Amino acid sequence: MRLVFLTALTLIAFAANSILNRLAVDSGAIGPGAFAALRVGSGAVVLWVLVLVRGGSLPLRTPFRWAGAAALAVYMLGFSLAYRALDAGLGALILFGVVQMTMFLWTAFRGTPAGGRQVAGAAIAFGGLALVLWPGAGLSVDPLAAGLMAAAGVGWAAYTLLGKGEADPLQGTAANFVVALAPVALVALLGGVGPVSGTGVALAVVSGAVTSGLGYAAWYSVLPRLDTGLAAVLQLSVPVIALAGGVVLLGEVASLRLLLGAALVLGGIGLAVRT
Repeated sequence: MRLVFLTALTLIAFAANSILNRLAVDSGAIGPGAFAALRVGSGAVVLWVLVLVRGGSLPLRTPFRWAGAAALAVYMLGFSLAYRALDAGLGALILFGVVQMTMFLWTAFRGTPAGGRQVAGAAIAFGGLALVLWPGAGLSVDPLAAGLMAAAGVGWAAYTLLGKGEADPLQGTAANFVVALAPVALVALLGGVGPVSGTGVALAVVSGAVTSGLGYAAWYSVLPRLDTGLAAVLQLSVPVIALAGGVVLLGEVASLRLLLGAALVLGGIGLAVRT
């Protein structure tokens, strides 16, 4: 029961990042660059404290540390910037779809043969994304925002793949957050900090410290006890939770086209990762 509760809480935390970011940036409470910088900074503090409590240290000089931090920075910045024009559920759907397809393509590129089910699932998921992003009536998607979220998806996929070599995932994540803070803050400053209100700062800190920092720590604690295929399928719920949260909390509209596209994306990914 504890495992089920912690897993559900973690997935809700992941979806909450989309809702918090959208709420903060779309309302004008804070600029996207400042939100990303505060999210990374507060997440770095929480993760660092968790590492110290465990008696560990930050592995800042390990191979590919800068590559992992750069991938994390691309994800954080693309994620925040995209939510100036994307609904929470739509953004999560694009992010999750691109992450899974990028990892699938990388695995195929590295020589791991893909079966017919994997190819069919990837094709269905790609078709679902194309349906959502294709210009037409009923759903208008800002192409720049969609491109930024796609870049965030590639960044998160690269970050995930690089993280497979971490001896201690929690220490590695904390180190990546610490190293990524400088480039994210620099980009935020160069792009103009924009508005910064108390509400915006609070939302960014909650996103960084709670739903990112503590959320990642909780996910790493349950991941060893979950089958790999089950863990992949469980993550399919994140865009659905974000979509529902956007409708209930932010007043966003879930059009029939978006719902159909989401069903195709999630169904295709589910088919591809099914064991």
